[in-house]
Amino acid sequence: MSIRSATHLLISCPDRPGIVAAVSRFLFEHGANIVEADQYATQAEGGTFYMRMAFQAANVGRDELERGFSADVAEPLGMEWRLAYPDEPRRIAVLVSREEHCLLDLLWRARRGDFDGEIVRVISNHADHAADVEAFGVPYAHIPVRDGGTPESEMLELLAGHVELVVLARYMRILSSEFLAAVGVPLINIHHSFLPAFPGAEPYARAAARGVKIIGATAHYVTEELDEGPIIEQDVARVSHRHTADELAAIGRDIERTVLARAVQWHLQDRVIVHENRTVVF
Repeated sequence: MSIRSATHLLISCPDRPGIVAAVSRFLFEHGANIVEADQYATQAEGGTFYMRMAFQAANVGRDELERGFSADVAEPLGMEWRLAYPDEPRRIAVLVSREEHCLLDLLWRARRGDFDGEIVRVISNHADHAADVEAFGVPYAHIPVRDGGTPESEMLELLAGHVELVVLARYMRILSSEFLAAVGVPLINIHHSFLPAFPGAEPYARAAARGVKIIGATAHYVTEELDEGPIIEQDVARVSHRHTADELAAIGRDIERTVLARAVQWHLQDRVIVHENRTVVF
């Protein structure tokens, strides 16, 4: 697991002059060294301002830092903000069905230390991947769907309060709004970007039949509205009439796993700020 060395500060607020100066001055006065800084404003004037700063501050306590920042900077400037500290756990659970390409890619990257977090649990409604997952030293929970019901209550026992992120690595079940509220952490999903043109089964076969020229994938946060959550990352590849449906599916799998991995890492690095149904990614 990769270990972060800096504290991350994420900010959104109404744009106005002096925001960067106020934040920088506060951190300087508290002995912090800024190592990364990114900002974005939606309009030249009167828009929304977003900022991500990474800093090191070894000689100030968290309570002092948070109380001071809230009183001196955040409240006067009307900020929504949060701090993420280097030693906070970043425990990840992965949900998967039968397709394993995204799952195995995530496990491999986590073992290499590419993520600022650790995969601590894999849950599936099929038993197919138990041996592969356990070979990575990660617990595997098989929770089948019985009698047309959902395994949400059993999954919640393993997720709620135990992880900081859930990744849907081709988990082919719809999760209820009650489950999303109860799990209490962000969920990231991956799907082929044919939606809504090719929803449902066999999208690559139907894409081949339509002679598509671009295929792709989208990683997004999960919300109550199916596949309508804020988009974190997307990518595409050009294809042609020469590609069969199987070849399109193979290209699509490569795009899906790389797009999902980027989205997961950016989330773990606190590079994503969600505003309404869109994201700012630094």
